[in-house]
Amino acid sequence: MLNEIDLSRADLNLLVLFETVFDERNVGRAAERLNLSASAVSHGLGRLRRLLNDPLFLKTPKGVVPTERAKELEAPIRDVLARVRTVISTAEPFDPARSRRRFTIGTADGFSVFLPPLLDEIARTAPGIDLVVRHMQMETALSDLDGRLIDVAIAPFYELPARFAAQRLYEDDFVIAAQSRHPFLKNPTLENYCRMQHLLVAPRGDPSGIVDELLESRGLSRRVALAVPNFMLALDLLTKTQLVCVLPKRFVEMHAERFAVATAKLPLDLGAPTIQAVAPKAALMDGGLVWLLDVLGRTH
Repeated sequence: MLNEIDLSRADLNLLVLFETVFDERNVGRAAERLNLSASAVSHGLGRLRRLLNDPLFLKTPKGVVPTERAKELEAPIRDVLARVRTVISTAEPFDPARSRRRFTIGTADGFSVFLPPLLDEIARTAPGIDLVVRHMQMETALSDLDGRLIDVAIAPFYELPARFAAQRLYEDDFVIAAQSRHPFLKNPTLENYCRMQHLLVAPRGDPSGIVDELLESRGLSRRVALAVPNFMLALDLLTKTQLVCVLPKRFVEMHAERFAVATAKLPLDLGAPTIQAVAPKAALMDGGLVWLLDVLGRTH
């Protein structure tokens, strides 16, 4: 932790410079984004290196790469800047048309169907706003919100502590997806389903999921031939194999034109989970966050 003397030497703009160079990996592009000269950015990096006692960014033929120390500092520096931006944003009413905010949304790619309509609305009414979409594990979603690592979490939440607020986005069904000419699609019975070789989306690498629990309750089982960490990889693999996979219906429909896959109704009742946008109630004093939640709700 910096002591009082160090803080008196510190310049918050140096942290903004660090964040921008880290994102761009190029001093010239960072300078352009910050409306500074390349020499000013280089000078600022020199001050930052002396302050933090590390080279931070090493030159390469294509730009710069962060040192291990810089990688360690990225998350805490972004957190500091996010908190400062939140404080400053409350000093005057939030105006999406003029705002230069950056919001961080935590979700999994299977629930990313909210992005196209959200981006359309931002382009139309808030062109200065940027988004960061961060892959989120359900097990850490609430702690990520509490720690301000993300501004909003988007996923099917079934129970929430009272300190969180939720905005309903949409309901989604699960379907069985497979290569468009897969023989299973002609006879999608439960018995035939159990005979197939299955692809499972398992971010933590678990070899089974809720489908396996339901099958077991009926005295049935299936073979999970492959487990992968995300939905997009699963969708791509379906086009190249004879595997079948349970996927969110809206996710498959959004990518239907890009992938030669078709769907069948799942012969099991997984319910229709409600996808919600969740944020801490304490953060709803931030007009920008309230605006984001409202846009998410209106575009679905």
